[in-house]
Amino acid sequence: MKIVMAIIKPFKLDEVRDALTAIGVQGLTVTEVKGYGRQKGHTEIYRGTEYAVSFLPKIKIEVAVATDQVEKVVSAISSAAKTGQIGDGKIFVYGIDQAVRIRTGETDVEAL
Repeated sequence: MKIVMAIIKPFKLDEVRDALTAIGVQGLTVTEVKGYGRQKGHTEIYRGTEYAVSFLPKIKIEVAVATDQVEKVVSAISSAAKTGQIGDGKIFVYGIDQAVRIRTGETDVEAL
């Protein structure tokens, strides 16, 4: 089992959710986060005054999937979240040792 974590632009959330639903992903967790990448933010002008925006708003999506679904999930997120502009985000994949569904007591892949 793996967790696929993606950091994406906020306006791409609906497209990513639809792409994941289309390939059979049943659940995901979404968190509003802030961060920066290689640019370390940017500058904006507000009421004639320039100021630095160090942390940009992003969305973090986490999806727990069976190991054999990882490539499909990564591909779906990549294609749905891509704008071709700087700041499209990143995808990380890491392992899960154990999963338990609290309501039923199911474990591992059955709990997903």
